[in-house]
Amino acid sequence: MKLQKSKLLVSKVILVITLVLYSVQSIKAQNNNTMKNHNSDTEAITDAIENYYFKGIYEGDAILLESIFYPGTLVYGDVNGQPYFKTADLYLNGVKNRQSPKDSGKPYKGEILNIKVVNSIAMAEINLKMYEFNYRDFLSFHKINGKWFIVNKMLTNVSE
Repeated sequence: MKLQKSKLLVSKVILVITLVLYSVQSIKAQNNNTMKNHNSDTEAITDAIENYYFKGIYEGDAILLESIFYPGTLVYGDVNGQPYFKTADLYLNGVKNRQSPKDSGKPYKGEILNIKVVNSIAMAEINLKMYEFNYRDFLSFHKINGKWFIVNKMLTNVSE
């Protein structure tokens, strides 16, 4: 009887060890996969910012810019200490109806400072110099149906 209990206990211990080792290997594989996805997601967000966001603002191309804003996106912040709030539609209408930085001939520079990705969400911190402003933008992204969209924009003027 004692021998059967000992064999049963050894079998349970082996089973538990096997499950633990399998779990550790599974986690390791998951982390490698997440790192690969993270790199490609960061590249996709970088592309969206450089080729749609920066380019759309610079050229005043509201259609290009609209293609990376998810419907219903809100824009919050402050400009020279004054509260700023618009829907993305109102923001895009303003871009469309103002003189673009490209047409003004004034300096324009967009720079990505940081991108953080966690699963299907991401945050990008950017700096955008145009006209007399030096904007710091925080863009919230969400990956929807395989494409990264801006779902929230916050901005402030950090000019001195």
